[in-house]
Parts: sequence; structure tokens; C-alpha cells
Amino acid sequence: MFSLNTLALIVGTSLLAGCTVGPDYHRPEVPLAERYQAQPALQQGNTSEPASYAIWWESFGDPLLSRLVADALKQNLDLAQASARMVQARAGLGAATAALLPSGNISGQAARARQSVETPLGQVLNSTPDYNRYGNSYETDLNASWEIDLFGGLRRTRQAALADYQASEAGVAATRLAVAAQTADIYITLRGLQTRLDIANKQVITQQQLLEKIQLLYSKGLAPEYQVRQTEGVLEQVKATVPVLNNGLDAAMNALDVMLGTPPGTHRAQLAASGAIPHTPAITAMGTPADLLRRRPDIIVAERHLAASSARIGVAVSEYYPKFSLNALLGSATAVSGGNLFTAGASQSAGVLGLRWRLFDFGRINAQIEQAKGQEAEALAAYRLSVLRATEDVENAFSALVNRQTQAAILTRGETSLASAQQSSFIAFQHGTASLIDVLHNDETLLQASDARAQAQTESARAAVAAFRALGGGWQSSLSGEVANKPG
Repeated sequence: MFSLNTLALIVGTSLLAGCTVGPDYHRPEVPLAERYQAQPALQQGNTSEPASYAIWWESFGDPLLSRLVADALKQNLDLAQASARMVQARAGLGAATAALLPSGNISGQAARARQSVETPLGQVLNSTPDYNRYGNSYETDLNASWEIDLFGGLRRTRQAALADYQASEAGVAATRLAVAAQTADIYITLRGLQTRLDIANKQVITQQQLLEKIQLLYSKGLAPEYQVRQTEGVLEQVKATVPVLNNGLDAAMNALDVMLGTPPGTHRAQLAASGAIPHTPAITAMGTPADLLRRRPDIIVAERHLAASSARIGVAVSEYYPKFSLNALLGSATAVSGGNLFTAGASQSAGVLGLRWRLFDFGRINAQIEQAKGQEAEALAAYRLSVLRATEDVENAFSALVNRQTQAAILTRGETSLASAQQSSFIAFQHGTASLIDVLHNDETLLQASDARAQAQTESARAAVAAFRALGGGWQSSLSGEVANKPG
């Protein structure tokens, strides 16, 4: 038994000294550029209102797109898995927090036994006057225990659990961002395929009309046979693009259903009617590369994993030091009757100061520390790589956005010129100064230009989605209200 002074000294040392072994974590510095390379090109001459990063999909101006993204964020199964992982991490944090606190339990028992008289003990007892072979016992106890975290091993464990939980929070946000971006990307691709399919069907009609005209001229001896065969080949080539576009359209609809957590075919009727390709919104308030460190959830996931690995070095180092624990028992026991259980004579108590020290196990501890340090080095490299890849994503998305917008603008102007040429050839045909074949050829050229313009518009809108995703739109860092880089 130890004195109250000794107990007070131990507890006071634990609470006031606050010794925590192992390295204190600080977020590492990562050198980044002051601005993105394509930032001037995106901001030059752009007076549009900046898009909202919280609900960036609404900036495309398509109500159906906004509704589908909202449904995906409610129903997507990848997001459900990420949320379940966050619940598990929260439970782990709760367990690590509880390990710092005292624990207690109540136990009790009542027993009745019958002593054999054939054993040596039974024979001796049976020779005693008034011996009763039956015996009763009653006991109830309140037990309490507390591991005193003198060297901070349990606190480091909680820091690691907190960082893991924060990483799971950011993981949910990263999944939300990915789900919203993939849903928008699939929808834009779908609308682009529908637009191109309409153009392809018009091309088929144009080529059929051209073939009919040439066949008529050939029947009258006014056109050579090779023109007929050539036109037939071109018609078949145009027809061959239709099933390819239909296949892509089916795949896009099925993929969209899966994103919404529904069986393929669920939204086919809703999406069957062709719709316009969503316009490309302006992206002006893009911040700086340094803003990605707090804006991109995948970077925060990597940084929190690094913080957890740093804390686990302290957990490993704490095994060098002794572990102290306090145990106490307060109860009552009697072998007479239950009525005597809570009397003064039946009371019992105990207090124990426990010590555990891996004194001759330093070789294993050294290996555990080296392993923890290796894991931290791996997490540090993963964090730095995630930052570099994030900036790469933004740069690539911005480059694609600038160039696709430029391409779409050029093709739109070319389409306008070809439309004017087509109209002029039709007027000339009406006045007898141009042939119908010239008109049909101009129609074909115009439709080809329209297809190229539709592809450019689709890719431009998809590049905007990629830019919003690369910038980390739709989420703001909170880290559970605790300071991320504090050691305590």
C-alpha cells in the first residue's frame, strides 16, 4: 500500500508536467509559384461575375445539371462509403480520447456451493460438529483504474486518431467534389454527344440527297460513275459515325445512372430529348497556388496523414519509458448471508500502484521507432507529391480551358462564314448560277464545321468542370474546429 502523499505526487506530476515524448508536428513548407501560368489569359478582358465555388455547377446555367448533381450528392454510393469511413474514424477518436480518462466497473456475484465429504478437506470438515456441507458467498465491488500518461504516449495516440478523423472528413469532401465533377462531366459529355448525333443525322440526310442527285445525273449521262461510287462511300462513312455516337450516348447515360446510385436506364427517358451543351462559365477568382493547401481536400487528406504518422513516432518513443497505473477497489463480501453484505465487517478495499516497463525490450522499440519514422517520411513525400499534382491539375485544366475556348470561338466564326456561304450558294442556285450539287456540298461542309464546333464547346465546358475540381471547389476546410498543426 502506498501513501496518499505518493499518490498526490504521481498525479500532480502527470497533470502539471505534461511531458510528451516524440516530435511536435508542424505543417511542412512547400515552395509554390505566386500565380498560375494561365491566370492572365483567363482574367484578361473577362468582366463576368466570378463563379461560386461552393455550388460551382450552377454557374453552367443548366437547371437539369444542377438537379442531377444535387441528387448525386445525396445518393452516390462512393460518397456513402466515404461517410461510413468517417464514422469509423470518429469512433477511433472517441476510443483514443476515452483511453486518457479513468475507467470503472461494478461487479457482483452470489454463489452457493456443496462440499464433498470424500476429499481430505471434506473428511476433516465433516468431522467438525455442526458442519454444514452447503455454503453461500456474496460479493459486490466497485473497481476503478487509470493509466497515468506521464510521457504522453496516450496523448500522441489521440493526436494520431484526431488527424485520421480529420483526414476522413477531408476524404468525404474530396469524394463529394469528385462526385459533383464526374456527374457534371458525364452530363456535359452526354449533351455534346446528343448535339453531334443530331449533326450526324443531318449529314446523313445531306449525303443521301447528294447521292440521289448524282444518281439522277448519272442516269442521264451527265455524271460519271466514279462520282456515284464516291458519294456512296462518303454516305456510308457518315452513317458509320451514328452507331459510334449512339454507343457513347448509351455509355454516358448508364454512367450517369450509376453516379446517381440508380440502376442503368433509370433516367434514360428524362435525358432522351436532346438539350443544349451547357455554356462555359467564367473562372476569374481562382486564388493562388498557395490557396490549394487549404482548398483542395485531397491535399488536406495527405497533410493529415502526415500529422498522424508524426504522432505515431511519439507513440513508439513512449515505449522507452515506464507506464504507471492506479487501480482501486471498494466493495463488500460475506460468506454468511446476503443481509450482512453491506455491514462494516463485510467491507473491503484496495489500492494498487502499477508499473510496466519494457526494460529489456529496447531492440523491438528501436525497430518500431524506425518503422514509424519511415512511415512519416513516406507520408511527407506523399504530401509534397499531392501538392505538386494539384498544381499540375490546375495548370492543365486552365490550359485546356483557354485553348478550348479559343478553338470554340474560331470554329464558331468559321461556322458563321460557312453558313453565309451556304446561303449564298442557295440564292445562286435559285438564280441558275450554281448547281444543286454545289449547294449540297456547302451543306455538308457546314455540318462538318458544326460538328467540330460542338466538340469544341463540349470540351470547353468539360475543361471548366476540371478547373473547378482542380481548384477544390465546393468545400471549405474546418478540421473539426481544432488547430491542425498544434502538437497538443
